[in-house]
Amino acid sequence: MRSYKTSNYVIAINMSTILKGTLIFVVSLLSVFSITGILTSLNPEYRITSNSLNQAASNVKGEALYKILALENRAFNHILADEEQAIPSLSSIFFQVAANVSFEDPRSFLGRELPGFSIFDGDILVAGEGTDFTNMPIESVPPPEALEAGNEATLKNVGDLKKTEQKGGDVAPPLSTGNKKTVLLYFTHTRESYLPYLEGVTNPDSAMHSKINVTKVGDMVKQDLEDLGIGTSIDKTDVIQNLNNKGLNYWAAYQESRPLIQAAMTTNKDLLYLVDIHRDSQRRDVTTGTINGKSYAKLAFVVGEEHPNYEQNLKVATELHRRLESKYKGISRGVIAKKGSGTNGKFNQDLSGNAMLIEFGGVDNTFEELERTAEAFSDVFADYYWQAEKVDHAPITPAISQ
Repeated sequence: MRSYKTSNYVIAINMSTILKGTLIFVVSLLSVFSITGILTSLNPEYRITSNSLNQAASNVKGEALYKILALENRAFNHILADEEQAIPSLSSIFFQVAANVSFEDPRSFLGRELPGFSIFDGDILVAGEGTDFTNMPIESVPPPEALEAGNEATLKNVGDLKKTEQKGGDVAPPLSTGNKKTVLLYFTHTRESYLPYLEGVTNPDSAMHSKINVTKVGDMVKQDLEDLGIGTSIDKTDVIQNLNNKGLNYWAAYQESRPLIQAAMTTNKDLLYLVDIHRDSQRRDVTTGTINGKSYAKLAFVVGEEHPNYEQNLKVATELHRRLESKYKGISRGVIAKKGSGTNGKFNQDLSGNAMLIEFGGVDNTFEELERTAEAFSDVFADYYWQAEKVDHAPITPAISQ
């Protein structure tokens, strides 16, 4: 250390501190250039892109930003509920960033290590009553023998279906689309069936049948929508049979159903909504609820995030979920997002902002329960449909009394 005396002041200069500061500055500068050089020299698949940053930012909730702002301005605390005002654990955040594991999502401990585990992956965008990461919809793959014609199970309890087929409205609805067919119902996984009607079948993955399957649920929805004045068409093309004929595997189903939708959109300019009806592989305790003393098959909305305009699909699904919860509390399991390896990620929803994929019940549900659910969905959808018509100023043809 050197000291200099000038008049009444003494100036002390610590040379070691200056040297340390200079060294830190130089090392930091070299580090920045080195890291930049490494990042730009990486192969494209390993580089940080805007898409990578977007995916990282998508996991940051709005509440977290409010919490950060509230550290400087307490006025933001009024926006958050009391239970939301706690600062998130820094150790938990660090562990999630370092190990890509979240304590709130048990799937993250195994999902990236076990082959095929990503099939069950997804994000809960809007949680329904009782929905969490342990009971999300499962897009299971049937064993090849379950899709062979000679191995189809013998049917049972088909009288339940005949009872539901006798339904039909006798009163003309107050509003009608006239001759226009504005809703298309179709089935990518055509043969998804229900265990109560398959003799000797106990494995959920094997609940497949060429005749008794989700197309029957489509018939119910079509009838209910038309009773409410909404012209509805239904495409029962056996997509699974087409896959078998072409020697394609089960994962190609969405590619096979896509031309069906495109053809319908080309030939029918009045088409507004596309509904792909599925059946979940979850068991009865997850897919069944009781409303006003009656048993209902629950619904789940699935949104594919691997296309740029999925927000509109999400908006429609979220609004229908909200309306269902308001009128039929507990019937909707929520809105689930799917993307990444092991899933299609689009589900043909990139063809229209009004496209949706709906899981109607699970492998253990009965057609009686499914009919109640079809009626509830159609009731809520009709309210949404006619309100959207008024907002968009689309013409509504008064129903003609019979």
